[in-house]
Amino acid sequence: MLDRNRQKIVESVPQKGFFGHPKGLFTLFFTEFWERFSYYGMRAILVYYMYYKVSEGGLGLDESTALAIMSIYGSLVYMSGIIGGWLADRIFGTSKAIFYGGVLIMFGHIILSIPGSIGMFYISMVLIVLGTGLLKPNVSSVVGEIYSPDDLRRDAGFSIFYMGINLGSFLAPLIVGTIGMKQNNFHLGFLIAAIGMFIGLLVFILTKKNNLGLAGTIIANPLSSSEKKKVYTYITLGVVVLAVLIAVSIPLGYLTFDTFIALVGILGILIPTLYFVVMYRSPKTKAVERSRLLAYIPLFISSVMFWAIQEQGSTILANYADKRTQLNFAGIELSPAWFQSLNPLFIIILAPVFAWIWVKLGVRQPSVPTKFSLGLLFAGLSFLVILLPAYFGGSHSLVNPLWLVLSYFIIVLGELCLSPVGLSVTTKLAPAAFSAQTMSLWFLSNAAAQAINAQIVKFYSPATEMLYFGVIGGVAIVLSVVLFMVSGRIQGYMKGVR
Repeated sequence: MLDRNRQKIVESVPQKGFFGHPKGLFTLFFTEFWERFSYYGMRAILVYYMYYKVSEGGLGLDESTALAIMSIYGSLVYMSGIIGGWLADRIFGTSKAIFYGGVLIMFGHIILSIPGSIGMFYISMVLIVLGTGLLKPNVSSVVGEIYSPDDLRRDAGFSIFYMGINLGSFLAPLIVGTIGMKQNNFHLGFLIAAIGMFIGLLVFILTKKNNLGLAGTIIANPLSSSEKKKVYTYITLGVVVLAVLIAVSIPLGYLTFDTFIALVGILGILIPTLYFVVMYRSPKTKAVERSRLLAYIPLFISSVMFWAIQEQGSTILANYADKRTQLNFAGIELSPAWFQSLNPLFIIILAPVFAWIWVKLGVRQPSVPTKFSLGLLFAGLSFLVILLPAYFGGSHSLVNPLWLVLSYFIIVLGELCLSPVGLSVTTKLAPAAFSAQTMSLWFLSNAAAQAINAQIVKFYSPATEMLYFGVIGGVAIVLSVVLFMVSGRIQGYMKGVR
């Protein structure tokens, strides 16, 4: 039944019309472009908004607290993809999940744009976390739906989609970062982010009917009437219990910021573990799909290590750009927010090159595990590079910004080996009954990484800079070598998926 549905979806989507790819890729490309513009525009200035003084337009939080909040926030954004994937698979489908998610994100940014208290800040974060959880994994799942499983354009299509993500991510820090950091007008920057999400919603609504056909409308594993009643009851009870626990534990001092960080860290590891167990043991998962899930585990662990380094671009490296970098360079006054445009800029330049390489190599291209090992290798090297300025110039001198540029360039080489390939292989290794939820599992690797980061960012300081970058970068390189050595065995468990 699920295979027939997949075939019906592919047949309903015009297969030509966007750079030789299905026409639906246009809708998904620009929907994600504007969502990423919204998200990365907000993120480019968020950490500065948190730790800048109130007199400078910020919230006046401690720097280490602000860095930890950024990591926890990033972890929860991707962790909420579980909710979005489950709702799409069981209740209303991926198309509606994308729409509802965009609405929540837009309102979250609107609240951020209104000067208010720390309480308003946390409300906006909750809305953006839930909204991104609904939108992010499901829009990627729909990209997988518009191609047949054996379509050789899949990896190239995901690379083009990934370029759209990064085009929005590139422009956002330049526009939102420039306006938001100018005279510390953070709230105007957040308003621009809200407008970006509104445009993304318009693109999706106006083009989905003609471009996406049935993609996103068929519920993969719908709840029965009796199951719906139980689920809604459990959800209501869960919300009530959670609210009571929060209301009681905060005044008693049990729920503090440190305990919350520890809790998110535990959940970041526990939730994906439970997901693997549930999918593996489900009677709806076939024997071949179980083997593929086993192959997915080392890929998932490698992804966690990669994102633990990459996502520090919005925490440690953002702080590094603000505090340790020469911002007056070649007569130009640089905004620290601009450095967050480097990653997507390099992806925009290099993504078509990598897409061309994979298509040109065809069946001769490296296996998925080998690509992942290359991604980890470059991630480790990017951190080893950034420790060199402290080695040569000490931990108190301002650093030439080209060191940051080089570090971002190297991590992008790794990202293009791992991230779009990971998106693609997730759609191919996913059990049919858990298609959207498996995409949520892929994003949980990012959630786990940032939950870990929330624990370790407190160890960073100018005095520990070399040790911090050296240890993390070294661990990534060791894991890269191990993964490369076992890549053949992993490939065997993938049962024909390449």
